[in-house]
Amino acid sequence: MTTTSHATKSGLTKTELAEQFRAFIDPEFVITDDETLKPYECDGLAMYREMPMLVVLPETVQQVQRVMRICHEQGVPVVARGAGTGLCAGAMPHKEGVVLSLAKFNRILEVDPLARTARLQPGVRNLAISEEAAQFGLYYGPDPSSQIACTIGGNVAENSGGVHCLKYGLTVHNLLSVEIVTAEGDRVTVGSDGLDSCGMDLLALLTGSEGLLGVVTEVKVKLLPKPEVAQVIMAGFDSVEKAGDAVGGVIAHGIIPGGLEMMDGHAIIAADDFCQAGYPRDAKALLLCEVDGTEEEVHEHIAEAEAVFRKLGATSIRTSSSEAERALLWKGRKSAFPAVGRISPDYYCMDGTIPRRHLAKVLLEMESMSERFGLRVANVFHAGDGNLHPLILFDANVPGEFESAEAFGSAILSLCVEVGGCITGEHGVGVEKIRQMAVQFNDEELQQFHDVKAAFDPTGILNPGKGVPTLRFCQEYRSIEHKQHNHEQAGASHG
Repeated sequence: MTTTSHATKSGLTKTELAEQFRAFIDPEFVITDDETLKPYECDGLAMYREMPMLVVLPETVQQVQRVMRICHEQGVPVVARGAGTGLCAGAMPHKEGVVLSLAKFNRILEVDPLARTARLQPGVRNLAISEEAAQFGLYYGPDPSSQIACTIGGNVAENSGGVHCLKYGLTVHNLLSVEIVTAEGDRVTVGSDGLDSCGMDLLALLTGSEGLLGVVTEVKVKLLPKPEVAQVIMAGFDSVEKAGDAVGGVIAHGIIPGGLEMMDGHAIIAADDFCQAGYPRDAKALLLCEVDGTEEEVHEHIAEAEAVFRKLGATSIRTSSSEAERALLWKGRKSAFPAVGRISPDYYCMDGTIPRRHLAKVLLEMESMSERFGLRVANVFHAGDGNLHPLILFDANVPGEFESAEAFGSAILSLCVEVGGCITGEHGVGVEKIRQMAVQFNDEELQQFHDVKAAFDPTGILNPGKGVPTLRFCQEYRSIEHKQHNHEQAGASHG
């Protein structure tokens, strides 16, 4: 095993810093050698990587506080990490910093079936919450596709959603309180069990802040009663335009589905090959529309939704007739990301959000972009709230394809902003989208982000270089984009 030499800004060597941590953390869980550090070099977006100076895995909140106090005193960057399933390089380490892994904080502290709440450590897996609550007829609403592995702490950091976010909301809508450790090592609880609380909504501010404002050490969430009945309609369409129109059509009819997901032709075939869900393989687009509630309510809404889909051009309709069939239809959707991984050496998963009325327009434009950049794209997304997850397929071993995938992704995000949307829905900004922040926000808005950051973390040690770009960077980026646009326009006029 080898160990890379590092020193903190204050002159403390890597070895000296590690020894300070080993004074109160099991030495086995203060990691300094390059071989053991390697798994921490990236999160789920492996396109961006950096080796950390060292990694610590504390077991108590008091240990987290001591880590933060030492790092604050020494000016050492800290990147908090959950399961590492994030897709925006938000948990990518700082080469001169510490990765603070919360993997050992994996206990469900309390489930209160009467209050319908659960109190959790941040390393608890998303799916484990519903598994524990099931004995009381309850479950946790937000269900990201990675729920079998992703943690509630990471969900809070990115404000994760899932296939049922249309009706039951994102993480922010299902939180009651969070406990954080600040950059200075103080322990603070934010939120309330009550319906209302005075002052600023700090809980909403912290949710989705990507580890820039504090380290989450405990989470309290709302639990929901399991619906009496749930059924899924699988509707195939011969064009993405018709499927896009059908999304708006069913909601305009007054039906709020528990989930409303869309997949295009590439994703349909990949997912069906992966788990044999029985998807219509000849369809150009597929909608999965789940209705839940009482038996009477579901029966009525299923019939109405089927009628809407037929009217708007569905070429095939199938409704689940058992819980096993419903689960299989959702398994195909939730397996779409690994399924697409089987048909391409690499893929780049994007995350932008648009108004529902522009779904068809944006999907058609992405098809055009696919031809322009010479890369295939498979679309899997939360159609109900317009949260797109295009998967750009490429081969990192082919010179130039990685750069083309980045440029393609950037163009998709710019298109989202152009039609009135935003550059992220639930994956976060991290390193991946930091350039596009200058597309969505002006200098005054970005300065507000910096002011908030400074209020929580004056020395800037929490996850530096992520989420919010410097104003100088934005000005340079806008200048480059302007020159490229003029060059493209000139080329078009000469063509």
